[in-house]
Amino acid sequence: MKGVLAVNHFLNGKKFAVLHRALLRCAEKQGIDLEIKTNLELSTESPECDFVLFWDKDVNLARRLEKEGLPVFNSADAIEKCDDKARTYIELLDTAPQPKTLIGPKAYFKADYTGFVDKAAEILGLPLVFKECFGSFGEQVFLCLTKEDIIARISDRPFILQEFIADSAGRDKRLEVVGGEVVAAMERYNDNDFRSNVTNGGKMRPCAPSPAECSLAVSVCEKLGLCFGGVDILDGGIVCEVNSNAHIINITECTGIDVGSKIFEEIKRRL
Repeated sequence: MKGVLAVNHFLNGKKFAVLHRALLRCAEKQGIDLEIKTNLELSTESPECDFVLFWDKDVNLARRLEKEGLPVFNSADAIEKCDDKARTYIELLDTAPQPKTLIGPKAYFKADYTGFVDKAAEILGLPLVFKECFGSFGEQVFLCLTKEDIIARISDRPFILQEFIADSAGRDKRLEVVGGEVVAAMERYNDNDFRSNVTNGGKMRPCAPSPAECSLAVSVCEKLGLCFGGVDILDGGIVCEVNSNAHIINITECTGIDVGSKIFEEIKRRL
């Protein structure tokens, strides 16, 4: 079996290289000949392979590959639903508890959002969490103490505002779901930041999620159409975010569970 690992040409730091090498090793263990191709390369060629493991967010490329008849994991639609935090929130409204959220109204240029911010602070309370709709590793996520803090963060990029869940500040659980099953889980905690991301200084330890948390994570991935994904759950069973191509190195090292191999096993099963 031959596969292509689609990655972003413009994200080439050490942590990405480590991930890509790990996925190559996992594929080899499953008897899969996996070749790395960047979105720059794929923009001008059509690969000959049995499937594409799409570890990027270049949704238009993923859709084109699907139109050419290639099985793509995760699908373009699932990636798109997870990449946009506003879209994720909307998709999960009837599926999972989430922080109370307001979506910034669309503007075509940097605009005066004072009226919206005033109303948002009234509804959500202060402090609140500001998130640009597109971002990873906890970047573009800020705790805003005042309305002035919120306004200072607004640019021409789409954003959401969320209720701050103080009881879960700096702490969450990452549940990795593959093929409708929770295969690994870890608790992340950070004593110096309200974000638990390991990239931002958080620490991690294996955990045993409750049956309710496992059921929640599986239902979220099913709703979003994910073959595999990382679901971040706050205290009280509140879904914080869902990742279509979570950085699986941390959870693999933390738990000792070979998440990458499980992903390839599931792809083989689906093919």
